[in-house]
Amino acid sequence: MLKERGNFDVAVIGGGPSGMMAAIRASKLGARVILLEKNLTLGEKLLLTGKGRSNITKAEFNSRELAKKYGREGDFLLYALSVFGVKETIKFFEKCGLKIKEERGKRMFPQSNKAVDVLNALVRLLKKNNVSILTDAKVIRILVKGNKITKLVLKDGGEITAKNYIICTGGKSYPKLGSTGDGYKWLHKLGHKVIKPRPALTAINIKEFWPKKAQGLSLKNIQLDVFQGGKKKDSRFGELLFTHFGISGPIVLSLSEKVGELLEKDKVTLFLDLKPALTLEKLDKRILSDFSKYSNKMFKNSLSNLLPSKLIPVIVELSDVDGMKKVNEITKEERNKLVKLLKKLELTVNSLLGFETAIITSGGVSLKEIDSKTMKSKIIDNLFLAGEVINLHGPTGGYNLQLCWSTGYLAGQSCASNLS
Repeated sequence: MLKERGNFDVAVIGGGPSGMMAAIRASKLGARVILLEKNLTLGEKLLLTGKGRSNITKAEFNSRELAKKYGREGDFLLYALSVFGVKETIKFFEKCGLKIKEERGKRMFPQSNKAVDVLNALVRLLKKNNVSILTDAKVIRILVKGNKITKLVLKDGGEITAKNYIICTGGKSYPKLGSTGDGYKWLHKLGHKVIKPRPALTAINIKEFWPKKAQGLSLKNIQLDVFQGGKKKDSRFGELLFTHFGISGPIVLSLSEKVGELLEKDKVTLFLDLKPALTLEKLDKRILSDFSKYSNKMFKNSLSNLLPSKLIPVIVELSDVDGMKKVNEITKEERNKLVKLLKKLELTVNSLLGFETAIITSGGVSLKEIDSKTMKSKIIDNLFLAGEVINLHGPTGGYNLQLCWSTGYLAGQSCASNLS
């Protein structure tokens, strides 16, 4: 290995979606670019996105509406989206020869349903634009003089020098694939404020044992409410999945960040409304109608029109009504208890599943210290940031890859324009 690996215009640390996009854009504008990845191959986490199909973006072409999905600070993304938004992302990949299709919920996937095709398209462009790719290249030190980075020192003793640097190291989710929070440590040392990283878009471990009995059951059109200290803190409507450890699914993932924040203060209780379209009174009438129809059946055999078969034994057990009891013998009090159970099924949160299974990380470098028009650090003159390392993320469904494409593109473009 050479001690000095040469001088570059741009050095990109991190070979994930934002890093590859940044390197492609900077090189396309004529910059001499090196892309450093500590894994043996590029884009390992990209291959997991969209359950291996890569949900590359969301077909929301109104940038203001899209930005709202990133929370209170979503406006930070508006300029990046104006430069390289959803329309540009689709066009970019189609120009690479990747056909894109739209699925339910405006989710955009490659027509092949293979995340590896997205990765291969990016790698082809990196090579076409003569980007120097260095894998198994772990950065252990970033040297600074004044307010400029002067050099990167690698684990094998090699050194990289460049005029500008882009950090795209991602967060801390899926640490086995290399996301160990290195970027946060470096940026803190460089003087940046790092908002505490937390697992986000992750499943929730539940204290009660009964969800395990419903393992594999997916419920649609239900409501999940988050409570702490007797007060409702958040809520979602949609799809939930029961697992061997508790609950997962789209609404659980989207609520997980809030649940994580609340858990740091006190215990958190969740309430599941299995029939959100019905009031207590209407649900009672519905159950009365079913009970009338099945009056001579046992209670455990009377709920098939109301609940999925896998959930019936659970509800029977939680209701404290004898499953062998004839429906026409059930008291009003027992029926009322059943109604309330279906409208407010209690779940006690043990913990979030953590960074090992979290799709993304919340937290990261404070947006106040990044120029939204360039992705340039306001602390270090020749440093740019992109992707999950910054304090911004969206819900599941293509939003977070779009964040990577947009910020990576803008960082690469700004870097190449800042070479004088």
